[in-house]
Amino acid sequence: MAENIRVLVAKSGLDGHDRGAKVVASALRDAGMEVIYTGLRQTPEMIVEAAIQEDVDVVALSILSGAHMTIFPRVMNLLREKGVLHMLLTGGGIIPKADAEELARLGVGKLFGPGTSTRDIIAYIREEVGRRRVEDDI
Repeated sequence: MAENIRVLVAKSGLDGHDRGAKVVASALRDAGMEVIYTGLRQTPEMIVEAAIQEDVDVVALSILSGAHMTIFPRVMNLLREKGVLHMLLTGGGIIPKADAEELARLGVGKLFGPGTSTRDIIAYIREEVGRRRVEDDI
């Protein structure tokens, strides 16, 4: 299990509904992870800058506005441009399966829909961060 996991939880764009993001952030914190919550209405540039400044392992976006096919690729491209390929980009919201599959092809991690158990999210983050840390050491 990966230790000392730092997660940036972000809400982007005009999406003003953050209850789910706060529930997930609290669950991650209760599971021993360090959580940085950016608050509402963050741009992709603001999210990536905060992720770099906070030296996080994970960027977790919550998107309920339908802008997931714009926001996730933009954040992924910015992370690549900044050379922080070790950061996992994951998140959740109302994301159709076909869109989640397309985002996965672009390098976005697993995406979680409404009603997902926080235990599943925690287990995925621990496993994926642990895997990435091993790969970075090789």
